[in-house]
Formats: sequence, structure tokens, C-alpha cells
Amino acid sequence: MNEQSKEMARLAVDALEDKKAVNIQVIDISSVSILGDYFIIANGTNRNQIQALSDNVEEALGRAGFNPKQIEGYNTANWVLLDYRDVIIHIFDPDSRSYYDLERIWRDGKVIEISDLK
Repeated sequence: MNEQSKEMARLAVDALEDKKAVNIQVIDISSVSILGDYFIIANGTNRNQIQALSDNVEEALGRAGFNPKQIEGYNTANWVLLDYRDVIIHIFDPDSRSYYDLERIWRDGKVIEISDLK
């Protein structure tokens, strides 16, 4: 894990909080996966909010010079995945979040307190 990943995670969390994301979780996956350093999981309450959350994260990270490798699910907005290589952001609707339960799947990772990113 590096400082750039931590900065990206902090910016993403700030952008999610700015648009009132629900139940933001940050999981350090660096010791259990080669996929990246952090998973950030949050949910919105409806399609419009989920898209606004995604837009805000993309804008905040873009202003800082970080461009996504890939974005999936934006049009349907039940699960938007923003892949920034070392930081992967998942924005769910409530039903999809409980169905896919990424927190359970990645329970070997370390849950990071949001205050520790700042």
C-alpha cells in the first residue's frame, strides 16, 4: 500500500460523503489480494443518487490527476464499479449491496476507519 492509494481513497470517501452516500466502508485488501490496496463500498438510495455519487467520485479523483481504468454499471446504477487500479470503488443500491455482500467476501481484509484516512 502506498500514500497515493491512501490519498485516492481519502478523496473518494470525501466525494461520497459530499453526496450523502450511505454506510461507507473502506477495506484494506493489500495483504489479501493483488487486485489493489483498497475497496471502498457505499450505497445510495436510488438510481439518481448512485449516479451522482459516481460522478462526484470521478470528478474529485480526476481533479487530482487520477483517471479510472474502467467504470462499469453506470447506466443501470444498481452496482457501479469505479476501478482506479489500486482503489476500487463499489456503489450499490441497497438490495444489490445486501445480495452481493462484498464485506463478507472480503472479510480477510482490514476494515479501515474513515477517520484514519484523513
